[in-house]
Amino acid sequence: MSQALSRKWRPPRFDDVVGQEHVTHTLRQAVIGERVSHAYLFCGPRGTGKTTSARLLAKAVNCLHDDLSERPCNQCHICLAVNEGRFLDLIEIDAASNTGVDDIRDLRDKINFAPSEGRFKVYIIDEVHMLSMAAFNALLKTLEEPPPHAMFVLATTEEHKVPVTIKSRCQQFNFRLLTVEEIEQRLQWLTAQETIQIEPEALRLVAHQGAGSIRDAESLLDQLVTAPGDTITLERAQRVLGTAPTTVVRDLTTAWLNGDGPTGLMIIHESLASGTDARQLCRQMVAYLRQLLLLQAGGADLPLPLPAEQKKALWDQGQQADRRALIEAIKQFNDAAMTPASNWQPQLPLELAFISLLPQHQAGWQTGAVPAAAPVAAPVAAPVAAPVAAPVAAPVVAPTKSVSSPPSAAPTPTIAKSSLEKVSPTPAEPKRVVEASSDVAVSREEKRDDKEEVAEASPVEAFEPGLALELGQVTAHWSQMLNWVGQQDRNLPALLTMSKPLAIEGTTLVLGFDFPIFREKFDQQTTHAHLIQQALEQLIGVKCQIKAVVSSQYVPNVSRQDLENLADELGGVVHED
Repeated sequence: MSQALSRKWRPPRFDDVVGQEHVTHTLRQAVIGERVSHAYLFCGPRGTGKTTSARLLAKAVNCLHDDLSERPCNQCHICLAVNEGRFLDLIEIDAASNTGVDDIRDLRDKINFAPSEGRFKVYIIDEVHMLSMAAFNALLKTLEEPPPHAMFVLATTEEHKVPVTIKSRCQQFNFRLLTVEEIEQRLQWLTAQETIQIEPEALRLVAHQGAGSIRDAESLLDQLVTAPGDTITLERAQRVLGTAPTTVVRDLTTAWLNGDGPTGLMIIHESLASGTDARQLCRQMVAYLRQLLLLQAGGADLPLPLPAEQKKALWDQGQQADRRALIEAIKQFNDAAMTPASNWQPQLPLELAFISLLPQHQAGWQTGAVPAAAPVAAPVAAPVAAPVAAPVAAPVVAPTKSVSSPPSAAPTPTIAKSSLEKVSPTPAEPKRVVEASSDVAVSREEKRDDKEEVAEASPVEAFEPGLALELGQVTAHWSQMLNWVGQQDRNLPALLTMSKPLAIEGTTLVLGFDFPIFREKFDQQTTHAHLIQQALEQLIGVKCQIKAVVSSQYVPNVSRQDLENLADELGGVVHED
């Protein structure tokens, strides 16, 4: 059975540990100055060298070399015994499987026995945060005042779970994640030792997939090695590791920026069909969008470990991306990468993340472009009961065009249903009609000669600023308003679908949102309310203000006159508190 590369090539000296110079230098100086502590706490992510450094420290304090600066020498019988895993005074305990207080009591009873070979008996407790609180309490006194021949090295990936009482009795060292360049250099050295043939692009892919853990990167490289003399290509590495080519990630980002749903979903499905892992593609999207965000925020001169062509492509995409939308996209794909996928729909979190970032429109998707707003359909006027001798011509409504300019530039030729009801004569007044643009009643006979002018009148002319704002009007034109604002801000309709017209307070439209987070998003952009104001003025001819509230927290503003009117209808009286 072959030995894993991470075990076979474990660093034998402090100088061989990659990327943790701040730890290895301090430990080496402590050995040289014979000022080694009785307890250490090594914290950091997995695969960064915690256990390796603990073994090096155990080997150095027991090394027999006369020159302290040469310890560990890897030549004396103690160093060789540690390297071969047969040194009896090095006791490694897995706290994940020895969590109880009885295990620690057993350790405490045996610690008083003298070392059998070396000068120190070294206890390495891995994943120490897994110990129970009772076990930690049993360890406290021994950890604070161990026998002179005993030394403790505690290692953990979750420092916050280690009690402060334990930390205060140890010297703490924090290990960091390694950079891609550091991992790549280590892998280059390792492949040279093993005579492994691998393309530079494939080696860099493995270094990227290590995600800062050199042990993970070495395990991935071990997974790619097959027959001796066989060359590991980039295509094979992508197929084995389940990663997508960089072009797939770039094209998927472009589809998202263009709001092109069909193309984006096609890219996802083709990539998954070729063997790409869905969660791996989510991680790649997070890494790519993170670089896009950093380049957008830091400028074109920001140093990134990328080829010049790829950096230029990132810069070009960064000019198209909205900052807030980019941050939201990173969060969505990161959540999808962390979501456990079901066995029968592993691609679902990825698809949901992509679709949720697309703008929502009532019109159909148009490939390669943001969907255009659907034309506003003019409502059909109800037949008007009028004398046969004096028929009233129905209003002629011109075909509606897509609105792409402010309301003042070109009024939309549409007539609200509520306005038609005002224009229609009642049975009690067959000879008169109330015009919506004034308070004066004009007789049908006086308007007979001006029928064509009435037919050609624009809807905005039919509504003057003096009209009262009605909730029914706003609700009737709500879908048309969404289409209008969608052409000005493609993300706003998706936000407004989480709201509804709630009430009218004088000249203010109260917009109720289902959750506070959506109300906050609406308030963050002052242009949101301005666009709605423009759209409503264009559609129903009434100027208004917009007020965003949370529906469940809204208390209607009721005037005293409204209360008195209600009391009169119900036969009651309004009392002062």
